[in-house]
Amino acid sequence: MSHLLHLDSSARTDSFSRRLGAAFAEAWEAGGGEVTHRDLAAGPVPPIREGWTRICDTLLREGITDIARYGEAVRTGQEREAWAVVRPLLDELVAADVVLIGAPMYNFGVPAALKAWIDQVTFPKMVLAPRKFVVVAASGGAYGPGTPREPYDHNGRYLSDFIRGHYAVEDTEVIAAELVNSLVDPALAGRVLQHRESAADALRRAGELGARLAGHRIPRGE
Repeated sequence: MSHLLHLDSSARTDSFSRRLGAAFAEAWEAGGGEVTHRDLAAGPVPPIREGWTRICDTLLREGITDIARYGEAVRTGQEREAWAVVRPLLDELVAADVVLIGAPMYNFGVPAALKAWIDQVTFPKMVLAPRKFVVVAASGGAYGPGTPREPYDHNGRYLSDFIRGHYAVEDTEVIAAELVNSLVDPALAGRVLQHRESAADALRRAGELGARLAGHRIPRGE
């Protein structure tokens, strides 16, 4: 059975990124897939500390790239303390066939809760292909291709670049609802319809993609 790791990181309990993630996950489950859900806002993971950096040093020094062997680099009390945080997060990630990341844009970037998770589960020369990654995002303004603020998108684009550059996963799909602030900012009131169209399209795409990927499984034991 295919397995989805679903991450939420919005500080809002009813946010557009959460709605998009739920649409994807519901379609995934309807297709027979299993879901592990982790709410990084409700249960934040701690930031990395020195023990984590020491584990990274040993992995590089000894040329350990097999994720199943990472535990061999854990030797000191400080490193064991770091590994106790990393291990359950890493186990969830490795068990997934598809990783779904709910990521609202905060101050042009990803939420701190999501960045803390990324830091904890990322190690040198780490390859997670052929797993698939999907990002469901939401932003207060418009940051799509051709918009004046496109250069300031360090949320969806950052995640795509990071996943490709660090995990060797080439085809991350980003689905975004834009102009959420038009619902509360009088200066954007004239763009509410554009927001609603963006959100409706994103919900549709999230559900369709969840259904399409529900049967995706990666080879095990490689």
